[in-house]
Amino acid sequence: MSFITIEKVSKEYATTRALNGVDCTIGSGEWVNIMGPSGSGKSTLLNILGGLDRPTEGIVTINSTDINRLSEDELARFRRETIGFVFQQSHLIPYLDATENVMLAQYFHSIPDRGEAEEALKRVGLGHRLRHRPAELSGGEQQRVGIARALINNPNLLLADEPTGNLDRSNTRNILELLKELHAQEKFTVVVVTHDPFVSQWARRVISMEDGRIIRDEPVRS
Repeated sequence: MSFITIEKVSKEYATTRALNGVDCTIGSGEWVNIMGPSGSGKSTLLNILGGLDRPTEGIVTINSTDINRLSEDELARFRRETIGFVFQQSHLIPYLDATENVMLAQYFHSIPDRGEAEEALKRVGLGHRLRHRPAELSGGEQQRVGIARALINNPNLLLADEPTGNLDRSNTRNILELLKELHAQEKFTVVVVTHDPFVSQWARRVISMEDGRIIRDEPVRS
């Protein structure tokens, strides 16, 4: 059963057509990587899936909800309740410690719970860094805090935009192994945008984009 349905989605800016009639479905619990060079439209598509941008044309349905029909307030609520985001930059608040950074996502969703935030950090291997601020954490540790924050509200969909783009190969592998483990345990749907073929090995399926179109959609061979 399709969890995400993308139908004839296009996105135009003042001088650019970033997406051009994209059609795609993604199943519940699937892990899909979207690859392509800079300017291919992959990040634009991810932003539309996350409700951070709206298409010029077309329909995007997530978990039976046509998100284009939602008001801004409804869309914000849908994001809080359904989607977790991981970005290339961890976007941690520098004066908050790791636990408080995770609690911030709870604040916008419901009621902050320090115990739950600490448990989320322990799940990503940061039980010994609960009171450390971002400047006291390595790049890989900062991204682990970002993952804990993205998953604290139990989203059905995790969207990641170049989540290992600032990490060396060793930390990249560690982060991907962590996501693989969490995905296997909790069965949320994962969509990762990347330009790195190494990252694509962790997906079950890779969608390749070029000039705002999908040019290939194929399973990853084990």
